[in-house]
Amino acid sequence: DKHGTVQSQNQFDALVSLAYNIGTNAFKTSTLVKYLNALDYKAAADEFPKWNRGGGKVLKGLVRRREAERALFLKK
Repeated sequence: DKHGTVQSQNQFDALVSLAYNIGTNAFKTSTLVKYLNALDYKAAADEFPKWNRGGGKVLKGLVRRREAERALFLKK
């Protein structure tokens, strides 16, 4: 990580999962990354649930996935 902003393996794993699912272009321009680069981990974690739509609809599977990714991101 070139910015030195990822603090743990759990954070890295959660971010890779999210980026793989939403695409790297969406990920790198996301508000989540802006918060991460500002070292605001709580705000970054709070962005995970916002990526819960597919085809314009909230999908249960994405809600569950984002909850799991957020929990992993926050896990010590």
